[in-house]
Amino acid sequence: MNKRLLWLLTLLFLATGTFAEAQQPKVYHVGVLLPGDVWQEIIDGLRVGLRALGFEEGKQFVLDIRNTKGDLKAAEAEAKSLEQGKVDLIYAARTSVTIPARRATKDIPIVFCAGTDPVALGLVESFAKPGGRLTGVYEPSTDLIAKRMAILKEIVPKLSRVLTFYDPRNPVATESVKLAREEAARQMGVQVIERHVASGEEVQAAVRALKAGEVDAYFQVSDSMVNNQVQHIINAALVKKFPTMLLDQANVAKGGLASYSVNYYEVGRLSAKYVQRILSGVRPSDLPVEGVDKLLLIINLKTAKQIGLTIPPNVLARADRVIR
Repeated sequence: MNKRLLWLLTLLFLATGTFAEAQQPKVYHVGVLLPGDVWQEIIDGLRVGLRALGFEEGKQFVLDIRNTKGDLKAAEAEAKSLEQGKVDLIYAARTSVTIPARRATKDIPIVFCAGTDPVALGLVESFAKPGGRLTGVYEPSTDLIAKRMAILKEIVPKLSRVLTFYDPRNPVATESVKLAREEAARQMGVQVIERHVASGEEVQAAVRALKAGEVDAYFQVSDSMVNNQVQHIINAALVKKFPTMLLDQANVAKGGLASYSVNYYEVGRLSAKYVQRILSGVRPSDLPVEGVDKLLLIINLKTAKQIGLTIPPNVLARADRVIR
């Protein structure tokens, strides 16, 4: 083989390789901040939503999931790590990880699933015009506190003392407790007994210290660290026979008494169009925040029976799902 022919073959090989490389579709890398296993349904919905939009996992996108287990400092560190790793976008599955993600990053687009008003928190300028690098889906978890308290009062007419655990360093949790104390409990003559906790171990210790009859019910507020320990709270409530009003539908199936909230799977599915459009080149500032308003009341009759509680017929009649 002469040198000229070898040179031509080399050029052809290089050109073919470059062409083939150019034809390969881009695989987008999406960093996911998940504050705990409780919210896995959101990610399940996200995957299904992206698939429905023609985005196949492994071919068009990959998810780099960082489970922070409710640790706010870990959320900030993981967000910074994801941006340094050059992911194309960060998906923050709750407000508690969205706030540290925004603080820890500079340029990366962030799609959030927020349970607290993102305008009030300063995450976006307005629902219609987010105005920055953040946008996403809003579900009214914190805004439903008064309604949840009212439902709990219907279930337990003699309700006078409700217990809640939260970390006072968490701004979302602090706002949730404020609403429970001022807008809900005070109007209904209910005292909110607040227990400050700074770690999962402290939650578990506080649960063990509870005495039967000390409170009339447990009322869950938006605190991802505490919510990661919710099974310990449910187990104690079953043993010590007091009702639980929870945020998450899945935890009612695990022994909680009731919840009034959105379906997390649907929230994740709805989020998919934000992820898909931003990856396709649309700016977050051009995507209005969308609200989820389909709310479900879930009641666990098995739990009610176990703690010796009768659910009023008018509450049962309004339930969207009854676990028997």
